Amino acid sequence: MEGLSALLPHPATAALNHVLRSTPVAMERLRKHAGRTAVFHVGPVTLAFTIQTTGELTPALPGVSRDLEVRISPFLLPRLAAHDEAAYREIGMKGDMELAHEVSFLARHLTWDFEEDLSKVFGDIAAHRMAEGARGLARWTRDAGLRTAQGAAEYWTEESPLIASRVKVEDYVREVSELRDAVERLEKRIERL
Repeated sequence: MEGLSALLPHPATAALNHVLRSTPVAMERLRKHAGRTAVFHVGPVTLAFTIQTTGELTPALPGVSRDLEVRISPFLLPRLAAHDEAAYREIGMKGDMELAHEVSFLARHLTWDFEEDLSKVFGDIAAHRMAEGARGLARWTRDAGLRTAQGAAEYWTEESPLIASRVKVEDYVREVSELRDAVERLEKRIERL
């Protein structure tokens, strides 16, 4: 896996620096952590970056001490791309918690203005149409996923009950309580006889 990760940092670093340069506030926040190294494990891929005094990133040198280790399940990536807050809480971080807080903040708030980059290549109108198409596809994907999950939940609770609905659980608890009370009354009657 080291061979794979050794090939990936350079394009990843260039892409991250491009996004950072478009947001000077992000670079300012990272400058405070100059010299620190963060390592990201995403499935089998490991990417390590060292923060520079400019706030930009460089690939970490082999053997450099790691100030922060971040573990991200590949299954979280779609949820992170959709900015699902619960997904951010499932990211494993250990090490420098001040740096972890900064990385977490930037992950939540740093965005790439891909429409601006597309406009430099294709022109404003084409870039706008491509970006709108991508946003529409993202909305459709999110909505389709939500509808699929809701349909599956309804099927599993109503049609083929593998999961009990809240109402059914509450009814069951109420019926158990009524049965317990009836058994207690029956026991008292038997004692009197």
